[in-house]
Amino acid sequence: MRAVPGFQGLRTHVVREPVSRRSYTVVVIEAGSGVMGYGECAGASEADVDQARRILADRDVTAYEVIDRQLEAVPALRAAVNMALLDIAGKVAKAPVYQLLGGPTRNRARAMTRIEGSSDDELAASLRRAKGAGYRAFLVPAPEHPGQQQEFVNRTLRCVDALIAAGGDDCDFVLDAAGGLTPAIAAALSRALEGRHLLWFDEPVAVSNLSVAGRLSAESVTPLGFGRDIHDASSFQDLLREGVIDVLRPDIRRHGISGVRRLATLAETYYTAMAPHHDGGPVATAAALHLAACVPNFFIQQIPFPESEEDRQVRAAVTGRPVEVIEDGFAVLPDGPGLGVEVNERVLA
Repeated sequence: MRAVPGFQGLRTHVVREPVSRRSYTVVVIEAGSGVMGYGECAGASEADVDQARRILADRDVTAYEVIDRQLEAVPALRAAVNMALLDIAGKVAKAPVYQLLGGPTRNRARAMTRIEGSSDDELAASLRRAKGAGYRAFLVPAPEHPGQQQEFVNRTLRCVDALIAAGGDDCDFVLDAAGGLTPAIAAALSRALEGRHLLWFDEPVAVSNLSVAGRLSAESVTPLGFGRDIHDASSFQDLLREGVIDVLRPDIRRHGISGVRRLATLAETYYTAMAPHHDGGPVATAAALHLAACVPNFFIQQIPFPESEEDRQVRAAVTGRPVEVIEDGFAVLPDGPGLGVEVNERVLA
């Protein structure tokens, strides 16, 4: 790879989708010769941006692994900067990021999206819209759960059964409790779900309670997924070592491409599948798809599908070309150099 002029600047743009109000921050890093790299995070303060600029100053911006370690001191921006530096390295090498990381292990990535709604009818309508857009796997939010345990379990089963019937034989489902259930309710629901053959049960209890997660895993055959809110690698290793996790769910905007790839290598030694969590914008989607292409134990990638056409148009405009293209349940891999996107900063402004 030819030498790249060093770091020239870093700026951020906050994006808020007009209908859903989903918010994310696009990070732009400029290297010499006008090469731009793009990344994404949930948000960052001016102090975070200033500290990241100091770390990047006078650096060869293709040294993404070395810089990634130094950015542990700026966790809000670490993942976004990692995406952007890999984007620059790929553009300089005139190759997709997944080629830099060892080449693709697949030519498309299985995709899943979260459906939304406060009633069974709204969830079914959301399912139909997402299925019409090409999705065949769906993350279903668990219902609100005040009241008696068995009534909640029955209500959840009715919802899941209705969605399975509406989706048809070619659809798969994940139930998402967002870590909000009590151990007793999570155990009862996990056992009740065994006959529904979900892909997995996502975050049934708070991941901080490792002993509860262990009992839940031992008492039910329903696969369990954890990881969206975990920051440090040691917590992932604890879950894997104790055998309480079937699907690892690190957040792409928290760990970046390099961080999730390291976690995938760790998970592979425990025969654990990877399904990175992602509920942000399209730049992070592009990063996640490059990661999916080169991770051997990749299972499925969560990709947001806004209910509003206006929100979907905003996402396509941000990246200059649609990157969230789903065909019969699979996402098309970006094929341009770097992340395969060119962010339109005039649209962001």
